[in-house]
Amino acid sequence: MNMSSGKVFFERTEFDRLLRFYGYMVAAGEWRDYALDALADRAVFSVYRRASEAPLYQIEKRPGETQKQGAYSVRAMDGRVLRRGHDLERVLAVLWPARVQAVSD
Repeated sequence: MNMSSGKVFFERTEFDRLLRFYGYMVAAGEWRDYALDALADRAVFSVYRRASEAPLYQIEKRPGETQKQGAYSVRAMDGRVLRRGHDLERVLAVLWPARVQAVSD
């Protein structure tokens, strides 16, 4: 979090992870655009199927929730929280298309 501006941002490692995941989903034909918002209480990475539509998903970082249910969450277009947690990687896992889910041995 950048304290001088009073806004929450994704750290470089978090943003790199989000962009790698976004790139994979673009290559899979699922997503086409994204937007970033830095707000007073949260940072939001929104993904779109088409730029003219509402976001399909919003990946949020809320530092104020770290001690509770975790700083990260994924929200669907209708506002439902699909997953919440302390680890960005595990929270993003809810968005992996079913056809590419890893199969354990």
